[in-house]
Amino acid sequence: LAQVVGLSCFRCLDDPGQAGTTTLSAAMASAAAKLQSIPFLTDKNNPIGYCVQGSIEFAADSRRLVQRCTKPDAKEFKKIAVACAIGFSIMGFIGYTVKLVFIPINNIIVGGQ
Repeated sequence: LAQVVGLSCFRCLDDPGQAGTTTLSAAMASAAAKLQSIPFLTDKNNPIGYCVQGSIEFAADSRRLVQRCTKPDAKEFKKIAVACAIGFSIMGFIGYTVKLVFIPINNIIVGGQ
C-alpha cells in the first residue's frame, strides 16, 4: 500500500483469519474449473490466455486486499488530512513563488510595452 508520511489510507488487519470463505470464492472456484477445460484460456503463452490469467490474478489480489483492509479511525484520518493540507500549502507556496519570480523575467524577455 502507498504510504504518505508513514500513514496509510487503509489500515490492514493483523488477523489473516478475517478473510472467510464465502459463496463468492466458491463461484470463483467453479469458474476457474470451467476455464481449465478450455486450454487456450489458461496458457500464458497465448495472448488471450495471458490476458485472462492476468485478469484472474488481478481479481484475486484485489479481493484479498479489500477483505484485509479497514477504514482508518478518526485520529488516523485527522493525521492524513493534516498531512494533505500541509502538502497543498507547500505546493501552493512554491507555485506562488515561481509565478512571482517569472513575471518580471518574462517582462524583461518580451520587453515591457
